[in-house]
Amino acid sequence: MPDVQPLRALHYDLAKVGPLADLISPPYDVIDGPARAALAARSPYNVVEIDLPQGGDERYARAGALFARWQADGVLVRDSEPALWALEQHYGDRVRRGFFARVRVEEYGAGRIRPHERTHPGPRADRLALTRATAANLSPIFALHSDPQGAALAALEPAQAEPPWGDATDSDGVRHRLWRCADPAAIEADGRALAGVELLIADGHHRYETARVYAEEIGGEGDHRYVLMLLVAIEDPGLAVLPTHRMVSGLDAAQSAALNSVIERDFEARPTRALAPPAGRGPLAMGFVDHKRSLALTLRDQKIADSVLAGMPEPYRRLDTGVLEALILKGALGLSDDDISHLRGLGYARDVEEAVAAVRSGAYDAAFIMRATPVELVREIAAAGVNMPPKSTYFSPKIPTGLLFNALA
Repeated sequence: MPDVQPLRALHYDLAKVGPLADLISPPYDVIDGPARAALAARSPYNVVEIDLPQGGDERYARAGALFARWQADGVLVRDSEPALWALEQHYGDRVRRGFFARVRVEEYGAGRIRPHERTHPGPRADRLALTRATAANLSPIFALHSDPQGAALAALEPAQAEPPWGDATDSDGVRHRLWRCADPAAIEADGRALAGVELLIADGHHRYETARVYAEEIGGEGDHRYVLMLLVAIEDPGLAVLPTHRMVSGLDAAQSAALNSVIERDFEARPTRALAPPAGRGPLAMGFVDHKRSLALTLRDQKIADSVLAGMPEPYRRLDTGVLEALILKGALGLSDDDISHLRGLGYARDVEEAVAAVRSGAYDAAFIMRATPVELVREIAAAGVNMPPKSTYFSPKIPTGLLFNALA
């Protein structure tokens, strides 16, 4: 089973540089230029200066030097004893609960740690360079585990009777409340609750793979063998998964004809102004928009997916992003795994309006509006030992960077 431990967290000294809301940021991969500038303007100590440094290759060394200066100046301090950290994220009328720990890095495998998505090489290289420069995990990996009775969080509840160590509301209106729990009895009870669990990486695959490479580079034993994680029960009622939409560009006449042929042959299509795909499950259903039309598409028969994904586990054949990739991206459009990994002719959008605007502007030729992937299907596919296409899930809300850091030296 995974080795889950309390950590001697590195964190901001809020009495010196708070409030926390001015210091945290969204994960690096969802920050554009204007958003980065707005975050940096909040405080000279906003974590975006470290986690998303600007410039050429020298930016990593500059981020490492700044991170070291913040520690030397007391902006960042490290706890003298290990602790677990309970987190509540309040959004709308829902609350997602979990806790931060450090987890030993190991190879993926049943009964230990499983991935659920393929990764891109660019982000892996970027995160590895930053880890080398800072010798720290700057942002956590988000992992799921089974805990139907909520025993792991229950062990930390006494600490949550006190005021939180940190309380911050981000620009999306999500309130993050964080409590430190160093009580040995609570930590031991939490460990018993996690006995025999398997961890499923929900978000942060690039960071986990980076941690594996970094641990082997350093070698031997030490803090570098562990990585910062937020653990959330897969049964948590606050858990939500959103879709990520696909956009394609650079289509030639042959690809456009092949795409139209597949739509006519394999899908029931009806014109629509509402591109949101239908709720519920069943064969692949999605919205489609190009320069001429907007359609609601539904796969005519699940047997089409079963045929194009012959040899894949049954749960994977029910995965919308997997069917789309095999039938259209690779099938009709002829994209290779390398094209998909390096985003050649392929892009992603987090909301429908963004995807439609990208097509209307001419930046992309067409967009596919996807349904959200159910959490249980994520679990089934991971248990089957296969990975989903990149960005098959978008767990919301995101975990801010800057709440805690995990020192690797």
